[in-house]
Amino acid sequence: MNNHNLNVLITEKRSLLNHFAAKFTADPDEKEDLIQETWIRALKSIDNFVQHPKLMSWLYVIMKHTYINKYRKAKRTTEIQDQYVVLESTNTIELNKGINKFMAEDIERAMNSLTAENYEIFRLFLDGYKYHEIASYFDMPEGTIKTRIHMVRKKLQKQLKVYRLN
Repeated sequence: MNNHNLNVLITEKRSLLNHFAAKFTADPDEKEDLIQETWIRALKSIDNFVQHPKLMSWLYVIMKHTYINKYRKAKRTTEIQDQYVVLESTNTIELNKGINKFMAEDIERAMNSLTAENYEIFRLFLDGYKYHEIASYFDMPEGTIKTRIHMVRKKLQKQLKVYRLN
């Protein structure tokens, strides 16, 4: 699909996507972010759906999953922050910012040692995407995605074994 046709499609479907986004949030900035993220995720496979009668259903599903994943990620972040506050307030553990910085650098180095494709697959997994969603995005069998995620986890565990608690 050329850029002109894509621009026309985005312009034509914008008001309907705005209507969809309103079902998830009333915040105008969040709605705009949701619409943009939906288009970004849809562009990979848009050629397969542009003439399809269920184009808007497909875009709605992408938007719904985007919203749910954003909600899950925010919830996980809040839970982690809450756990951190509990640990900090009960003085059961002392957190050293220098150690945390080294840990973050080690994790980043370990993640960067992955192939670009495995990095992206694992990043989507960490962001809360389901195996079948990742498989669909990469046009791979779900079993292949599960195997890759398993292998990446094992590799990262081995590289980061110094941080294991047991």
